[in-house]
Amino acid sequence: MDLQLRDKSVLITGAAGGIGRALASVFAEEGARLALHAFNQFDQLTTWIRDREWTDRAVAVRADVRVADKIDAAVEEAAESLGRLDIAIVNAGIWPAEDVPLVDMPEDRLRDTLEVNLIGGIWTARAFLRCLARTGPRADGHGASIVFIGSTAGRFGEAGHVDYAVSKGALRGLIRTLKNEIVHIDPFGRVNLVEPGWTATPMSKASLDQPGVIEDALATTPIRRIARAEDVARVVAMVASPACGHVTGEVITVSGGMEGRVQWTAEEMDAAAIRARLG
Repeated sequence: MDLQLRDKSVLITGAAGGIGRALASVFAEEGARLALHAFNQFDQLTTWIRDREWTDRAVAVRADVRVADKIDAAVEEAAESLGRLDIAIVNAGIWPAEDVPLVDMPEDRLRDTLEVNLIGGIWTARAFLRCLARTGPRADGHGASIVFIGSTAGRFGEAGHVDYAVSKGALRGLIRTLKNEIVHIDPFGRVNLVEPGWTATPMSKASLDQPGVIEDALATTPIRRIARAEDVARVVAMVASPACGHVTGEVITVSGGMEGRVQWTAEEMDAAAIRARLG
């Protein structure tokens, strides 16, 4: 299937991380032009881009998504470099690894997670919409698209990570509001949310390496495999593309069928075999 992404201009925030790099690679394979964002890992991102065969179709921009005028400037820089922006993948985020119940959670951790994951996502979407309002819709009728990267923590909760769960759960209300607003700028514009479950990335590696974590994570999952970053990226590319031009305000989960009941007993879990599938 042709996703009709060739020569579309795509902004990807948090592009230095595991899912971010997978997103960049998948969109590049589809022929898109890329504006790749990072903040703390900006130097690593630019080095990585230089080694890609599609480096001539990518620009890197740096901004702290928590600061509205900084992300405004970065999005404007991206649009100026690529001519316009057609798609925004709002992926920048943090997940503090330490389990801390709300009763013990420091104020700075709670605020920082919300500022990056939720407020930063809002500022990014606002910057993209303002850019879209200036350039106007595409002449070919392929509507603009925003895809937020959420988490199953926003659906099921995550003990010890209320900051993260709240920051991702709030995206559901955000997309269902923005889907009604974007069409006043672009009549075919769309806004959706992709919610990954446990995914093998550098950010999650330390936790997945802890004894029992994979077994607990997959106990409620019919497909006994931790997702790869590419699994998430391919779904995001599909949802963002004109091929899904009548899909908006939706939540698409990429979690192997995770649900709220145990699927596998300890005897049925083969931790060694499951770990081998991460390779």
